[in-house]
This record gives sequence, C-alpha cells and structure tokens, in this order.
Amino acid sequence: MDLETVKAKYQSVIDLAKAKNVSLKHVHIENDKLLIQGDAPNEDVKNAVWTQAKSVDPVYADLTLDINIDFSLPAPPPDVKHYTVVAGDSLWKIAQSHLGNGARYPEIIKANPGKLKDEHTVIHPGDVLVIP
Repeated sequence: MDLETVKAKYQSVIDLAKAKNVSLKHVHIENDKLLIQGDAPNEDVKNAVWTQAKSVDPVYADLTLDINIDFSLPAPPPDVKHYTVVAGDSLWKIAQSHLGNGARYPEIIKANPGKLKDEHTVIHPGDVLVIP
C-alpha cells in the first residue's frame, strides 16, 4: 500500500484532527493500513474525527484510527460561522434564524466588536457578520 495514496484519501481526517487540536503521534503505514494515532482534547473531538473517517470510507478497511483522550490538551477553538446581511435583515431576524431566538441578538453584537457597537448600529446588505 502506497502511503501517499492512502494518506491523500484520508487527508480530510488528518486536517480535521489538526484543526481540532488532536496531537498526532503517528501517521504511517502499518500492517498494510494507514495508522493515524494521537490524542484528542475531549470526546466530542474524538467522535468528530471518527465521523469524518467514516464519511471518507464507511468500511475504512485501509485505516487504523487510534485516538485517545488527553484532557490536558487545549480545546479546539469554536467553529465560527459567517453570515452576509441581505436586504430586510435585522439583528433580531439574524439571531432568530441562526441562534434560534431573536432575543439572542446581543451575542451577535458581542461577536462583532469591530462592526457592531450596540443594537442601534445600522447593518447593510453585504455586511459580513460573525455568528457565534
């Protein structure tokens, strides 16, 4: 088995692991399979890496994924979503749509300190906001 070929197949798993602060110890061929071995900062990250591996190949017959949990590792940064304002939007509408409750609009203000001062800040179509 060619390391580069199978590594390319599972590159999205390796990339996700790195993005989620998994400490990778080994990425090599062992027993005719790609071995990805490391430590995740928590169970959610470990599960996300496994889910990604299964989405690449549900059988993953050419992969050995050995991820343990090491709570001393830093948690990954939260996923950040961006939203582009369209005509007719308000902070309330955006919060209702993306956070499930319009009353949570102050969270959007807090996540955009360089763009939003308070609830009276005018937003315009084309503005890109961080959604927490």
